[in-house]
Amino acid sequence: MAAPSQPQKSTYDVIVIGAGIQGSFTAYHLAQRHKDTLLLEQFLLPHSRGSSHGQSRIIRSAYPQECYSRMMPESFRLWQQLEAETGTTLYRQTGLVLLGPPGEPELEACRRSLGVDEVLDAAALAQRFPGFRLQAGQVAVLDSTAGVLFADRALRAAQEVFRRHGGTLRDGEKVLRIEPGPTVTVTTTAGVYRAPLLIITAGAWTGAFVEQLGLRLPLQPLRIDVCYWREKQPGSAGLGSVSPCFLTLGLSQAPHGIYGLPSIEYPGLMKVCHHNGSPTDPEKRDQASSSTPRPDIATLSSFISSYLPGLETQPAVMETCLYTNTPDEDFILDQHPKFSNIVIGAGFSGHGFKLAPVVGKLLCELSLGEEPSYNMAPFAISRFPGVLGAAL
Repeated sequence: MAAPSQPQKSTYDVIVIGAGIQGSFTAYHLAQRHKDTLLLEQFLLPHSRGSSHGQSRIIRSAYPQECYSRMMPESFRLWQQLEAETGTTLYRQTGLVLLGPPGEPELEACRRSLGVDEVLDAAALAQRFPGFRLQAGQVAVLDSTAGVLFADRALRAAQEVFRRHGGTLRDGEKVLRIEPGPTVTVTTTAGVYRAPLLIITAGAWTGAFVEQLGLRLPLQPLRIDVCYWREKQPGSAGLGSVSPCFLTLGLSQAPHGIYGLPSIEYPGLMKVCHHNGSPTDPEKRDQASSSTPRPDIATLSSFISSYLPGLETQPAVMETCLYTNTPDEDFILDQHPKFSNIVIGAGFSGHGFKLAPVVGKLLCELSLGEEPSYNMAPFAISRFPGVLGAAL
């Protein structure tokens, strides 16, 4: 995507590897600080090989972990700022219902993070949102601030502002080698680049990059089935009605959690997905056989039959996405333990998109040696012992 008239430079203030939503927002913040920044992407843009593609993601204030709930007000503000900068609508407020057993610790933590007291029982939920059917004794908490982020549009917007501020985005360039040092050298399929600072936000490919740098992070790429389910009555789950997003917490019928979004991407189809997947090699994700067993589909079908009776119980459209999970499903946002001028953002574990504006700001601050805006202890590499291998 580098403009043909743009001369190819070899030296920059900062290089960012990976132009998904985290890398693009990191580059966005760096360019706004007037840092001459190169953003590298191995695939031609736009692409659907990573974790940032697709039309929609949930954004919510409710979070059981305080470290994330504290970031959400600023994240909402920064999304609104990006909307204003590009004149593009990136968010639609729909609300979110959190479904779970009464007293479930994560559900209670979400309720506290919202500062709300109201808990809906099955009858109250069905009256407010007729598409949902809770089981006896289960409850729901409403996050009225929540809604849908238009993901593809958001990614393009962050990249547009980055380039408008003088940033260089080069796609279709696969990174072959990283040589650490006071000046980091990055060799790609198209050139050699140097910068005193490097930030790695390469999604499912991050593990392989940091292994070159003597670091074995516990990152597990997962292949996720993204499923869309047909409404039995067209329009019943669409934005013409009051259908919110939803998220389950602690339901035995929904191990790992199930989430859903109203019919936005495909008319008459509701997006309902299991927050889990199958371990995969990101280079081979699209080679999965059509006969590969997909236990998540059975879990979703059973859940839909019980909780969303207005939907057909077999998916009408299936796509795939990648998560890159850490063992505790918290992010990694930290400097390399040996090379402090190399910063790593990884392991977003399927819940990082909504927080990307703040994550990008934090990675920018870490790379520039500034005091981070938030407590970084939950995201430290040191919480995983034994990750630093032999000295390079």
